[in-house]
Amino acid sequence: MNLTTENILLVGSLLLLASIVVGKTSYKFGVPTLLLFLVIGMLAGSDGIGGIHFDNPKAAQFIGIVSLNFILFSGGLDTNWATVKPILREGIALSSLGVLLTAVSLGTFVWLATDFTIYESMLLGSIVSSTDAAAVFSILRSKNLALKINLRPTLELESGSNDPMAYVLTIAFLTLVINQDQSIFSIIPLFLQQMLFGALAGFTFGKLSKFIINRIKLDFEGLYPGLVIALMFITFSATDFVGGNGFLAIYICAVYLGNQDLIHKKTILKMYDGLAWIMQIVLFLTLGLLVFPKQIIPFAGIGLLISLFLILVARPLGVFLSLIFLE
Repeated sequence: MNLTTENILLVGSLLLLASIVVGKTSYKFGVPTLLLFLVIGMLAGSDGIGGIHFDNPKAAQFIGIVSLNFILFSGGLDTNWATVKPILREGIALSSLGVLLTAVSLGTFVWLATDFTIYESMLLGSIVSSTDAAAVFSILRSKNLALKINLRPTLELESGSNDPMAYVLTIAFLTLVINQDQSIFSIIPLFLQQMLFGALAGFTFGKLSKFIINRIKLDFEGLYPGLVIALMFITFSATDFVGGNGFLAIYICAVYLGNQDLIHKKTILKMYDGLAWIMQIVLFLTLGLLVFPKQIIPFAGIGLLISLFLILVARPLGVFLSLIFLE
C-alpha cells in the first residue's frame, strides 16, 4: 500500500490507535513501549503485514526534527532547576565528554571489526553515541523507579542536552568521509560555534518568550499553547539559521520557561505532555516504517555485535571516564 493524501489520515490514525492500545497493555508487563511502537511500524511496513511502502528519508528526517522539538521542549519544561543545579557539572560532562568517548570507543571497535575506514567507523559511532531523549523521558516519567536522589535529574539533563554533541560529531565525520583531505581538527570551530550559539540563543529566546507570553493579552486560554509552539519553532529555526544548535537552544529555552511564572502555565504543561507522547509514537512509527527487515538480515550479526559492544563497553566506559574526576 502506498501512502496517499486520501488514505494517510486513515492509516495514520489506525497506527496511532494501535500503538496507544498496545502501549497501555505492554506497560503492565514492563515491556519498553517505544520499542513496541518501532515494531508496529516495521510490521505495518512494506516487508510486514501492513504492506505500507514508505522509503522517504527526507520526510522521515522532517518528522524526526519536528518530533524532537516537542519531546525536548516538553522535557525542558518539566525540568526543575533546583534539582538540576547540584548535578550540572555531571550532566554537562556526560552530554559532551561522555558522548565523545562513546563515539570514539565504538568507532574504534567498528574499524577493527569491519572493513570500514576509520572515518566511516567514527561516523557510525557518532550516530549512535547519544542516548535517546524520547526513550529516557518516557521510561523515567512513566515508571516509579527507585533511583538515587540525583540520578534521575542527571539522566534527564544528559539525555536532553547530548544531541548537540552527537549532531556535531556526525556532521564533522560525514564531512571527513566525503572530503578525506581535511584535518580532523577542522571540526573544533564547528563544535564551538554550535554549542556557544545554541546556548546563547536558548537563554535569549527563553527570556524573550517569557516576556511575550506574559505581556501579550490573548482572548482565549487555548491560544497560549499555540503561542508557545510558535515560539519553540522560532527558537529552533532562528538558532539553526545563525549556525547554532537548535536542539540545545530549545532545551535551554524550555528549562528557563519551566522555572518561571507564566500565564496559564498548567495548561501549557499539560498540552506539551500530551503532544510529547504523541510525537514519541509518531517518531518511532516512522522509523519502523523506514526499516526494511529483508535488507538488514545479512548485516544482523555484525549489527548485534556492535550493539552489544555499545551497551556493555562503549557507553559504560564513556560514563565512567566522564565522571571519575568529578566524584
